[in-house]
Amino acid sequence: MNMLRILVGAETFAPDVNGAARFADRLSAGLAARGHEVHVVAPSPEGRGGVEERDGVVVHRVTSRHAPGLDAMRVCLPWDAAREVRDIFTRVRPDVVHTNGHMSLGRAVVNNARRTGVPLVATNHLMPENIVGYLPIPESMHSAFAEWMYRDLGRVYSRADAVTAPTPRAVELIARRAGLTAAFPVSNGIDADAYERARAGARRGIAAGPQAVKEPTVLFVGRLNQEKRVDELIRAFALIAPDVPGRLDVVGDGERAGAWEALTAELGMSERVRFRGFLSDDELLEAYATADLFCMPGVAELQSIVTMEAMAARLPVIAADAMALPHLVKPGANGELFQPGDVEELAGHLRTLLTDATLRERYGDASRELIQAHTMGATLGVFESLYEKVMGAVPMGV
Repeated sequence: MNMLRILVGAETFAPDVNGAARFADRLSAGLAARGHEVHVVAPSPEGRGGVEERDGVVVHRVTSRHAPGLDAMRVCLPWDAAREVRDIFTRVRPDVVHTNGHMSLGRAVVNNARRTGVPLVATNHLMPENIVGYLPIPESMHSAFAEWMYRDLGRVYSRADAVTAPTPRAVELIARRAGLTAAFPVSNGIDADAYERARAGARRGIAAGPQAVKEPTVLFVGRLNQEKRVDELIRAFALIAPDVPGRLDVVGDGERAGAWEALTAELGMSERVRFRGFLSDDELLEAYATADLFCMPGVAELQSIVTMEAMAARLPVIAADAMALPHLVKPGANGELFQPGDVEELAGHLRTLLTDATLRERYGDASRELIQAHTMGATLGVFESLYEKVMGAVPMGV
């Protein structure tokens, strides 16, 4: 295809650590590696606006403030976003725009795409239910505010030439709640080969070292916030101790970290559960490569990039039967699903897989095969085709 000047709007971007930020980072870097000129508009992590280069991508930082209740994110005030994004459009003059949010910065990106007549693709990564609990509003207003956010999403994204979400379940959600009935799924995608290489390297290291008996490790990766329900995983792990060998590694940070560490101590599991906090990209690759089993108990996953990464690392997966996770986890093939809140069912699946290395290997091989439909290369190809279609006003057929 022709090389394009692409402007990617990102409400959250590196160094933020979350699925939407990681997707925007990989999308922009992947498009740049394919020869496109890529610009990203994102909140400044330090507050001040500016321009930087990252992985061959020009990142335009917009003046930002701390988000009330959301310490890990920064937001752009509407007047700052409107003024600065307008200036960025004037300098960049993009061929196509791809927004990944609809709030203040995303709204400014959409407004300027429409003002200048530039074709616009919009991708949704947000579940309002994941946000309202952290906002400084009464709990009695959470449901009404989430509904307002869905309607606002519909108002903003209805102006796009094409709307996507990461999974069929995520598409169904925004069609029903936001009225975006023409949306269609495009996987977030991952660099599956990087996890395969790390896994292979770890196995070579184990084979070359002393042949000590290694306890199998269960891995969780994600924000330590309430919707991830890591407390259910800790309680389930405690149910199978001490007769089942194994360790639990919890990777990530968040507002529930202290409470869940206290729960671990209360259950007498501190020697078997390790809270590893935030890890660098290389450390995270090693964590996947050396684990034996992945568990995602979260109930608000629009796709779950970390589950995809675990599958790419040939890990069997135990996950909550909620939102988009059943699109990734096939019971009896690459893992098992459990009903959210059913700690005993989760404990049963943990027991089975921790005590059966042959089953873990079979499920892990199936995970690797299933993830081939979610490679970053495939995702980039779909979006490149979509950009060409919206630029040429060709009817959507993706």
